[in-house]
Amino acid sequence: LRGIPTVHTEAACASGGVAVLTAAHQIMAGLYDAVLVVGVEQQKTMSPAEGADVLGAAADFAAEKPLHGDFMFPKLFARIARIYGERYQLTERQLTAVSLKNRAHARLNPLAQTRDNPATWELCRESSTNPRIAPPLLTSDCSQITDGAAALVLCSQRFADRLDDRAKAKLLGFGHTTDHLSLDAKAAPEFPFSRIAASRAYSMARVGPGEIDGFEVHDCFSISEIVATEILGLADRGRGKLLAESGATALPQVRAELDLPFTGRAAPVNPGGGLIGDGHPVGATGVRQVAEIFEHLAGRAGARQVENARRMLAFNMGGTFTTAVATIWEAA
Repeated sequence: LRGIPTVHTEAACASGGVAVLTAAHQIMAGLYDAVLVVGVEQQKTMSPAEGADVLGAAADFAAEKPLHGDFMFPKLFARIARIYGERYQLTERQLTAVSLKNRAHARLNPLAQTRDNPATWELCRESSTNPRIAPPLLTSDCSQITDGAAALVLCSQRFADRLDDRAKAKLLGFGHTTDHLSLDAKAAPEFPFSRIAASRAYSMARVGPGEIDGFEVHDCFSISEIVATEILGLADRGRGKLLAESGATALPQVRAELDLPFTGRAAPVNPGGGLIGDGHPVGATGVRQVAEIFEHLAGRAGARQVENARRMLAFNMGGTFTTAVATIWEAA
């Protein structure tokens, strides 16, 4: 790296998404023609309890740690799930539909952390091996501790025109917003500032949710995917739980495997397994989401390929919907 400009972005779990936008901004400003974006995280060098405190910096640690104690983030997202349930009703099966679907998708992804793990309704029920870590969330509703990395190259159109006929994807639109740090200061479970980020991305891209063929969303916990599908306009408020339960967000082969009832046109969510199935190496996640989208737009995602993928959306989130980054990509 000596002799070239480098930048380190910091936005908690949305650091990767912000890194992608930072590179895009530099290219759009005409500063550079090509930028390498790298996300990397090594989490398995300490105990889960110690790691949880490190991750706690993404929250209002001084105020929320004394309130929630150990494993603060599962408890914060459990609170989001309880608020959602009080307002819209929420069943354990609807939460399980998210985690089970993403684990089933991960079995189709040779790079996913849980690629060798079985995915059945029975295994995702409460048991001694799957305890309720933060009611109503079971351990299976949570993304795992993960080591991992992802990288991509963003470039200008004039740089791309000099390349051969290799596969490319174009950034159509993006949105980026920040909310209060503390969960209690936010409007949960609607998270209006995250909705603004999504709206800006759609507006810039001049497309709507119905014109997106697949989504990579930030499912650090099962409830966050349900909320994200509402933020992104896949479902009305309070109906993301029904979308998950119906199988509309699953790949066709996974719907059949899990006996989910949906039979219409669907836009798969987290076809690579998402954070729950593929893994959540925090700083790498936002970059990995875009790399995963590229594989689908290039038609080389293998067994998990989204059929006829032309446009896809990535939604990366930091903290309890504190930082939101939405990007929309199209096959070039």
